[in-house]
Amino acid sequence: MKKVDPRFAKFVKTKSNAAVKEGFKQEKRKYKKERAEFFEQKKKEAAQKHIEAPKVVRENVNVEQMPLNKYLAHGGISSRREAAEMIKDGKVKVNGKVVTEPGYKMANGDEVVANGKKVGITKNLVYILMNKPKDYITTTDDPQKRKTVLDIIKNATKERVYPVGRLDRNTSGVLLITNDGELAQKLTHPSNEIKKIYAVTLNKPLERGDFDKILKGVTLEDGPAHVDVLAYSDANDKTQVGVEIHSAAIALYAGSLKAWVTT
Repeated sequence: MKKVDPRFAKFVKTKSNAAVKEGFKQEKRKYKKERAEFFEQKKKEAAQKHIEAPKVVRENVNVEQMPLNKYLAHGGISSRREAAEMIKDGKVKVNGKVVTEPGYKMANGDEVVANGKKVGITKNLVYILMNKPKDYITTTDDPQKRKTVLDIIKNATKERVYPVGRLDRNTSGVLLITNDGELAQKLTHPSNEIKKIYAVTLNKPLERGDFDKILKGVTLEDGPAHVDVLAYSDANDKTQVGVEIHSAAIALYAGSLKAWVTT
């Protein structure tokens, strides 16, 4: 800034307080705009990484003596358990003949057709970890045309993927979507006792009687469900409950907790 001779300082026009304040406001608006643009760019980059789902390449998979249901799982058709049901229902052919035994041993060169479509071993394994929102069905297809979790990730991959386990329509939380049938089998089969933890918000306090009732076990649509750990997640709020469980019936457990409290 150019120095002014002290003798002439009183003749120099200075900025008013209003002008100074306006200058600060403009600087602040400029900074906020640049900051917003920076974070918007970061958000776009993160979204792009999510769309380009990570892939794991599986090469040289030997199918000799591999069970048929495991082959279908590797082929990205479904989980091993669901593949077993498909086979039992007569929907799978090997070399042109219907096979109804899930444990049927495959051999290299066998041609497999499931639901009229040829199945090959999946080489590109895709894993998508989603925070499932409410009002979405955890299924690959819904006859009632409701929104499904696959609608959310329809642009994420060209591979045929499916959800591992289920969350209720009105339940939100972590959900894995993949075409890795072997991993899906490990995570969902009851014998592996993979534990899941739910944070549940109730519409009324969970009293001691309800507490004891739940700990004894409850029968759901998927079968009996037994709790490993049940506790208040907030000591001052008995509507906030944490549930740890490894049952195969976990899909409906948290969503059914409100119903148990009112029974």
